[in-house]
Amino acid sequence: MSNTIEALAQKLAVDTLKVQDASGEDRLYVEVGQVLGAASQSLEEAFLTEMRVRLAERKAREFLNKKVSALQAQLEAKGDT
Repeated sequence: MSNTIEALAQKLAVDTLKVQDASGEDRLYVEVGQVLGAASQSLEEAFLTEMRVRLAERKAREFLNKKVSALQAQLEAKGDT
């Protein structure tokens, strides 16, 4: 059963992120979680975990990309002098 819950939570998280990105509603996943919670607490918890992990990964990747860009700009500035 846990494999089914994890698979459904993953798919729902991916789909929710797509709609969230397209609509600009950055808290849509909270509403989806509430709907899930009314029907299945297990699926709600798995879904919210998937969402938190995916959103955290996005933030970390954004941070790293900014760091890389800043380092590249520094290297280019040193090369220009």
